[in-house]
Formats: sequence, C-alpha cells, structure tokens
Amino acid sequence: MDYRLRLAKRMLFNKKSSLIGAVLAVMIGILVIHVNFVIFQGLFDAIVRDISDYRNGDILVTDEADFIDKSDLSLASWFERIPYVEATTPRLSSTAEINMTKNGSLIEENRIPIVGVDPFRDVRASTVHQTIADGTYVFSRNSIVLGSNVAENLGNAQVGDSLKVLVVDRWGEDQIRRFTVSGIAKSPGGQGFDYTAVIHIDTLRDMMSRHGDTGSFMVKLNDPSKAFEVKEFFLAAFPNDDFVAETIEESAEEQLAGFRSGIAMINMIGYFGMMSSAFAIVTIQMMLVNGKTREIGIMRSIGAKRKDILIIFIFQGMIIGAIGAGVGTAAGLGYTFYAKETKMSFNNSLPLEVSYNWEKITQTALMAFILAIIASLYPSYRATRLLPVEVMRNA
Repeated sequence: MDYRLRLAKRMLFNKKSSLIGAVLAVMIGILVIHVNFVIFQGLFDAIVRDISDYRNGDILVTDEADFIDKSDLSLASWFERIPYVEATTPRLSSTAEINMTKNGSLIEENRIPIVGVDPFRDVRASTVHQTIADGTYVFSRNSIVLGSNVAENLGNAQVGDSLKVLVVDRWGEDQIRRFTVSGIAKSPGGQGFDYTAVIHIDTLRDMMSRHGDTGSFMVKLNDPSKAFEVKEFFLAAFPNDDFVAETIEESAEEQLAGFRSGIAMINMIGYFGMMSSAFAIVTIQMMLVNGKTREIGIMRSIGAKRKDILIIFIFQGMIIGAIGAGVGTAAGLGYTFYAKETKMSFNNSLPLEVSYNWEKITQTALMAFILAIIASLYPSYRATRLLPVEVMRNA
C-alpha cells in the first residue's frame, strides 16, 4: 500500500469526530436524493400506473374521426393474437345529467362524465372493478356504478337506489333511461372513476344512437416495455384506417408534463443539497489541515514534497467520499426497501410505485464520491503552501 495512503488513513482516523462529520455530510446529501426519488418519482410512477390500469391501458387506440366503427370482436381478436397482449376492452364516453329523488327531494347533477364498458372484457383489461367499495361492478344493461364523489353529490346515493340518466344522442335528442345503482367506486388517490358514472357499453350506444361504434380501445400488455413495438405493428396493419394509437406516455402526456417539471425541480434541490455537503467537507478538511500543521512540517523537513502532501489530503477526500457514499447508499436503499415493503402511500391515499433505479443509485453514489474529492482539493492545496520553517516555529 502507498505510504501516503497509510498516512492519510492514520491522520483521518485519529480525528474520528472530523471523519464522522464529513461522512455524515456525504450520507445526508445522498439520503435526501434517495428520499426525494422514492416519494416524488414513486408518486409519478403511481399516477402512470393508475392511469394505465384504470383508463388508458398500455396502448390507447382511438380514431381521428372520434369513433371507431370496426367491431369490438374483430379488433379484440386481432390484438389478442399478439403474444404480448394480455387483454383488450372497448370504451365509449359521453357526459350525462343524473337526477334522483332522495328523502322526497329531487337532486340533479349536470355534466357528469359517463363511461360505457363491456363488463366481461373490462375486468380483464382494467382494474376499475377492484375499486368498487360497495356493491358490484356493472353486470346488466340497467345497472350503473357511481364514483364516490358523484354518489356524494347525489345526496349520498347508495347501492340499490334508482336514478335517471339523460344523454344527448348524435341527433341532438335527449335520451333518458332509468338505472339501479349496483356499486360505488372509490380509488386510492382519486385516479380512478371517482368523478364518473359507469354503465354497460351497449346501453350507452343505444342512448347515443352509436350502434356498434366505440370511442376508444384499451390494450393491456403482459410486457409494457413492448408497447411501442405493438403500437407500430398495429398502425402498420391498418394503414388505410384513421386509427390513432398511443403508449401510456403519449396518451397521458398532458397530465404528466407538469409533474415531470416538478420532479426535475425537486431533483435539482436534492443535488444542491449534495453540493452543500461538499462545502461541509471543505470546512472539515480545513480543520484537519490546521490541526495537522506540525505533522506537515515534520514531513516537509524530512524530504516530503508538496506533491506528496497534496496526494495525502486528496486520499483523505477519497476515503471520506468512499465511506460516505457507501453509508449514504446503504441508508437510501434501506429507506427504499422500507417504502416498498410497507407500501408507503402519499398523503395516506395513493400507494407509491416504489422501484430500485440502479442507474440513478450508482450515479448518485459516484457523484458524491467525486464531489468529496473535489471538495478536498482546496484544503490539499492549502496544506502544500505551508512552509516547514514557519510551521515548526509556530507549532
């Protein structure tokens, strides 16, 4: 082992309080970045997960002309021949006016989003049915599922209540049907159909005079990483149609764009925090230099060169960086493991989608190590400027 490395270790470990302070500075900088990533990236990924599971799937197929006129069976059969496709389901959307009589009073709600689903396909391609807090999912043509917020606005509508739904058809005529509430939907974080009503797709088609038409097709994959490949294959197979196929990142871009900017800002704050830990290392290293002036003078007087003194203190920065990066990464991984195993939720509502991003973990540890070395350069330079005669006289 290089004698300068041995000297660096001895000088550093003799000042355990300074070593611990420097290591803690690096560790806290890394831990802040890990915590930010778990919370904010986890929240972002959770929103993407829920949009995919509830609304858009891994691929969302629509039509430039607003409605898809190909039959559900033909499109579903085409997609489900692809090995990566797990399930598909058609959706049709509109807005509705809902009214019901509760305790002798007429309660009306306008412009409620209403979604028509194929209950047999929908339970395979989406997880909306898993958000039913009370009752059951749509099971017949006259049943309706109300989002929890819609039910609350309708005077706390309950399973079994009867209500009327008004939808304007394609000819501008009012179409009114009576439904029985079969279930109330409530999703963690409100990303599901909490503000929506859900009915059978064939019933909504009848009310809208859109027989056989579909608003969108939700495609769920068993391997989401193949979404772009499946999308391109689908568009190439129907070149003469006006289909629009989008991956989850494309279909939810408007919802996610602002959130991405927020994550970038939070990450920047985390990296500024790491830079502040580098200033702490500079301060601690300067204290080490001031506390080791006698030893520096002795080394210089017995022939040590300025380069040797410089290397010794740079080695100290490397030791601080290595220990700090190791301890900080371990603490960050521990927090990530805890968040993943306890299914940590944001604001006690939306479960975070926690993952181990090894590229970012490695990048953060490496950056902390490099910053520790950079932070040791100025104290190392100061140590080389000490003259042996002056040091020995002032020691």
